[in-house]
Amino acid sequence: MRGPRIGTSVATGIGLAVGTAVISGVAVFVNGYAVRQFGDPATFTVLKNAVAAVVLLGVAVAVGGVPRRLGGRRWAGVAALGLVGGSVPFLLFFTGLAEASAPAAAVIHKTLFIWVALLAAVVLRERPGAWLLGALVVLLAAQLLVQPPDGVAWGGGETLIALATGLWAVETILAKRLLAEVPPLVAGAGRMGFGLLVLIGFLLATGQASAVVQLGAEQWAWVLGTGVLLAGYVATWYGALRRAPATMVAAVLTIGAPITAILQLLSSGALPAAGPLAGNAMILLAAGGVAVVTLRSRSVPAVAG
Repeated sequence: MRGPRIGTSVATGIGLAVGTAVISGVAVFVNGYAVRQFGDPATFTVLKNAVAAVVLLGVAVAVGGVPRRLGGRRWAGVAALGLVGGSVPFLLFFTGLAEASAPAAAVIHKTLFIWVALLAAVVLRERPGAWLLGALVVLLAAQLLVQPPDGVAWGGGETLIALATGLWAVETILAKRLLAEVPPLVAGAGRMGFGLLVLIGFLLATGQASAVVQLGAEQWAWVLGTGVLLAGYVATWYGALRRAPATMVAAVLTIGAPITAILQLLSSGALPAAGPLAGNAMILLAAGGVAVVTLRSRSVPAVAG
């Protein structure tokens, strides 16, 4: 049985990107609590990714979205998504996070939309106009207000985080190309599934796999909840990339930061400092501006159906 068909317009892509940003903002907030329940973040990450892969595959099968024949080239592309998006960058990021300072990690990762925009211009021939470029500059300034680069130093950990961020940018471009031929749910399930094989190999190689059997009911509940959030993130993200320019999707995803800030405010009751408060407001305005400019632009590439 096939589920209801989602529209293929750029406007639908923008809506899905906003949905991805909301899920991201909620997931960052929830993961902050969840990861504290585990002695090793790698184990938590692998199990969460496993849940996401199962959920995505199950939904894809339920709605009839798995083509009988994808062909070797397309399957190779899906496997590449798992390598450059669903496994290696996770390992690089968490390894780097153990060595780098938290401010440095946050600043480096928040530049993802810039690298996506540069790669999209070269590879996908996306041509942002003056208004869109201006919105991206404002967005970068806003990110630096939210997370000032004070005390940021460069070392091995920062290099690993930069490599992870670069791989996620490459994944975005690769996914944009592949999603013209592969349904988003199938690509997302493949991204998480093939990536999971690499992550499981990492756990086995480092002797951390035994920790899985020692988990309690509460820890499994955190794994299931965060895994479902991750599945929703990947499904809406790939759905947005199928329909809208990669530059716009990456820019709109930054709305996740204000969402997380709002949840932290509701949780603690403490207002953020003036700089981060202004930065989050600018993110909402700039990302909204990117979406509006994209809708009005006549130069965006054709959207895959």
